[in-house]
Amino acid sequence: MEGVKGLGELERSIMDILWAHNTPMTAREVGRHIADRDLAPTTVMTVLDRLTRKGFLARTRDGRAWRYQPAASRDAYVAELMLEALDLTGDRSAALTRFAQAVSGPEAEILRKALTELEDE
Repeated sequence: MEGVKGLGELERSIMDILWAHNTPMTAREVGRHIADRDLAPTTVMTVLDRLTRKGFLARTRDGRAWRYQPAASRDAYVAELMLEALDLTGDRSAALTRFAQAVSGPEAEILRKALTELEDE
């Protein structure tokens, strides 16, 4: 997932399907889960191939088909987006402080616990 950036709407929909199912899927299987969009099977295959080239998906051969699965978890993707957003600021400290002020009490506790565990390592 080099240089994560944002995913397009269709790319995000396909990633959501693969993250939710947590099992390698063929293009046909993915297409069945987005049938409401009336996409051609070739469109689904093209997006899956593009996501593979971008590093978001890994694929393995299954007979004549490919099975696709996320290269990283949704949590890892979101964390990478957050880190890239931090890179956009000239003052990471100020951005982190503002972020910490904006999270809810339970979220702040999760952050506090994670930081404490990192310090204990």
